[in-house]
Amino acid sequence: MSRESAVRRIGFRTQMVLFVGALVVLMLVIQGTYLNHRYATVLEEQIGLRALSVAKTVAEIPALVDAFDAADPSAIIQPIAEAVRIQTGATFVVVGNRDSIRYSHPLTERIGERMVGEDNAPALERGEAYVSRAVGSLGPSIRGKVPVRSSEGEIIGVVSVGFLADEIAERIADDLASNRLLMVLVALLGVLGATLIAGRFKRVILGLEPHEIARRLREKDAILQSIHEGIVAVNDRGDITLLNPAARRFLPDEVLADDPVGRPVQAVVPKSRLHEVLATGEAQFDSENWIGEQLVVVNRVPILLDGRVVGAVATFRSRMEIMELSRRLFEVRRSADALRAQAHEFSNKLHTIAGLLQLDRPREALELIAQETEFEQAQIARLQSRVVDPVLCGTLVGKMMRAKARGISVEVDRDSRLASPLNDSGREALVSIVGNLIENACEAPRATGVEPVVRLFFTDMGDDLVFEVDDNGLGVPDGMMEAVFESGISTKGEYRGIGLSLVRQQCQRHGGEVTVEPSELGGACFIAIVAKRSVELGDAAMARGTMDAYDGITDRSGERHA
Repeated sequence: MSRESAVRRIGFRTQMVLFVGALVVLMLVIQGTYLNHRYATVLEEQIGLRALSVAKTVAEIPALVDAFDAADPSAIIQPIAEAVRIQTGATFVVVGNRDSIRYSHPLTERIGERMVGEDNAPALERGEAYVSRAVGSLGPSIRGKVPVRSSEGEIIGVVSVGFLADEIAERIADDLASNRLLMVLVALLGVLGATLIAGRFKRVILGLEPHEIARRLREKDAILQSIHEGIVAVNDRGDITLLNPAARRFLPDEVLADDPVGRPVQAVVPKSRLHEVLATGEAQFDSENWIGEQLVVVNRVPILLDGRVVGAVATFRSRMEIMELSRRLFEVRRSADALRAQAHEFSNKLHTIAGLLQLDRPREALELIAQETEFEQAQIARLQSRVVDPVLCGTLVGKMMRAKARGISVEVDRDSRLASPLNDSGREALVSIVGNLIENACEAPRATGVEPVVRLFFTDMGDDLVFEVDDNGLGVPDGMMEAVFESGISTKGEYRGIGLSLVRQQCQRHGGEVTVEPSELGGACFIAIVAKRSVELGDAAMARGTMDAYDGITDRSGERHA
């Protein structure tokens, strides 16, 4: 099991209690250790100064100084020293002569012996008063040393007042016991505080573990990157907190020059109306709005926390895309109806063929089959010889077969040529342009009793690709020559008015334009022009070489195209 897996098995709350609690305890231990050490040092210094002060007092007692001239100095000095020792609480008060021979000692049997520690020299030789640490006859101690001077100022002895190190340590331990108890209580309070803080954070993050939050964040980023709808989120002040790539596609380049995140939404998307959602807390669905130059369908919802509005989110999608999707669904439904009718028709023909075979008339059956396939095969062969791109050729074949199933005749001009190889962007654009123009011509309103006819011409001679689509419908009124290319403008019913708008967008995007004029067939003639350089594959020389090679192609009917 990896360390990460082991950590994940421990809950976030437990981890936080352990980490914060350990941090509090560690800080208390470090600080307590330092303070205790500092306290012990200061206390030892104070005891040393106290011992020195007592020693100075003893050294200046007149009776003690005069006793040095007595026949038995210890008889006078011992009672004085013991009285001072008892009053001051010192461990010992020892008085010695210049030879460090004791005149007093807490243990009377040691009087007359030499003082232990070998630290009397500064006092006896140089007359210094000082604090020393040494091991005496009673053990390690802190002692104050002061010289005893006669009335003439001559050094005649030394006073040593001391406190045993063990007694000092016990005193320090007793004094620090309360500090240790306080440290334990503070540590317990720290752990309790860590528990409360961890519980609070756990509630704030909705009970999720850190690895779950990280996973959801990655999932959210992936969703925002892949979703097709634009998403804009703002905080309670109206500043943008999120703007996904799909939303950035709707914004002009000058707005995206500076990162929009963090800026007021009114400065980036002036007509977002998110401020209304922030003010009212009410959601708004399926409302239309303009973002830049595009009309979009927007949904706006508030972000609520404990009943309070803390932000808002808007999702939007191009109305044109929605209408195009609706149109395609409508066409799919209509195509399904046409296929059912065609299937019924072919079922009748299959029954006829089956009947001829049962009557032992195979020749008539084969003639009927050839009659059904000859026209389609001839059309496919002619298109294959004139259109080099297989995807565009397949689109034309599909549109022609669909039109035939609907009883519409689609004629391709014999001089039509498209020998330029297409790149991916150009292929997608031309499929959209040609497909929408043919569909528009097939669906054009016609007078009663008029057989629908559509004529198609295309060429790539020169620097442009040109497509002309004529129909024999009622044409386009003079007042709608421009309006017919606007989104939503149509007289054909619901979910219409999107195809010609897409055609104009694709033409303009590839350096061209689309126009409409009266047709020789009596209806409308739509002319779409696309710059060859923006859709062809490779350089112009390749395209021209391909065109020259195409001059010798002969279709299946034997007709040679110049």
